[in-house]
Amino acid sequence: MDLWNAMSVGLKEIWAHKSRSLLTMLGIILGVASLVAMSALVKGMENGMKEALVQIGGLERVRIQDQDIPSEQAHLADQAVGNTMDDIKAIRNNATFVNLINPEVRLRNVPVTRRGKTTYPFMLYGTWPNYLEVAQHVVEHGRMFNEIDDDEGRSVCVIGTGLRDELFGKPEETGQPVIPLGEIIYLNSQPFTIVGMFEHYESEQDKKKREYLEQNPELKKQKSGRGSSGRGGSSFVYYIKNNTILMPLNTAMMKFRSATGTNDVPDYRLSAISVRIDSIDILDKALAQLRNILMSTHKGIEDFSFMTQEDWADQIKVSIQNQRLSGGLIAAISLLVGGIGIMNIMLASITERVREVGLRKAVGATGPDIFIQILVESTFIALIGGVAGLFASVGLVEVLILMSPTDNTPVVTVTALAVGFGASVMIGILAGLYPAWKASRLEPMQALRYE
Repeated sequence: MDLWNAMSVGLKEIWAHKSRSLLTMLGIILGVASLVAMSALVKGMENGMKEALVQIGGLERVRIQDQDIPSEQAHLADQAVGNTMDDIKAIRNNATFVNLINPEVRLRNVPVTRRGKTTYPFMLYGTWPNYLEVAQHVVEHGRMFNEIDDDEGRSVCVIGTGLRDELFGKPEETGQPVIPLGEIIYLNSQPFTIVGMFEHYESEQDKKKREYLEQNPELKKQKSGRGSSGRGGSSFVYYIKNNTILMPLNTAMMKFRSATGTNDVPDYRLSAISVRIDSIDILDKALAQLRNILMSTHKGIEDFSFMTQEDWADQIKVSIQNQRLSGGLIAAISLLVGGIGIMNIMLASITERVREVGLRKAVGATGPDIFIQILVESTFIALIGGVAGLFASVGLVEVLILMSPTDNTPVVTVTALAVGFGASVMIGILAGLYPAWKASRLEPMQALRYE
């Protein structure tokens, strides 16, 4: 029997027992659908995490921050200077792998008030104008403060939409755009003029949630007063950016650091230094170069450390791998159950067709012919189930989107479809090996006597 005849006979056998074949395929269909749907959900989570990573500056951003002096250098503690503007000058003049550098002075626990309303920004930085490029900020209204503002120490600032909402009201509450340019706010009782406002930052997940609630006003009313703070998962990045205030570096130094050191001595140390390197491919070389420069400016005292976004990228990678592993195990179990079902039904089919197998062998069919025929039948069942599973998986993903429209959008990939289909075919082949071998071993005379 050639392969085409085996395929023809296999299809006829499947069609002759449609209900039984459909039930057998069900395990494969569910297994493939669960595999593809799980992969789509994980891919959506991965996209959301990577989107947040880009929002905080991408892999090319490196932060230089203070750290405790190593124990072997403890006797040099009184000589430690921390991060200063001398470091900025040295890096600018000698770090060939760095294309952007930005000093940061972070001010903590500073109340922001306006007409009786008080809030606390999550981030309050004194910095340079190029912080926009380093941290991927976008000024939507007004302008960013400039070098003149910094040189003269002007009391100007740029705020995020979260602070705008707290101090001036949300646009949806006022019924009109709220753009507080030129307004005065008080930072620790000191007046500052708002010269710019960042765009509203939100993840795709939060954007979908907002649009979904706008399309369903009744749900929006139910959720009022119970809103999420946006501090979970990758949304935390957007919460931080929306609750940020930036002011010129010299302004922060003069108004908030001029008498905050020990014994009222001015404290002009930097909280951190952010740099952007030319390429992630040269990260190790750039870090080594920066370390050499800083060891020189810090007199050999290692009171600094590097924080790279690569660490977060590695965490994302591990998290996604774990999600894929757990989801893959669940799908593999479903496919295994489907394979056991195929094996079981093929063994039952052979028992029903013992006399048929004996007759075919009696008229000249060989053991390999019988083996191929049974194997083709089991493979066809899995193959058809796999195709049905692919269609079912697309439908399942759509159902998941409808059931939870505010989650990260699941993404069905070609790789997941290929793996799901390939796994179903492999299960069909493996599940058919034993029944095919058993059928090919039947003796014609004994098979013909079987009742």
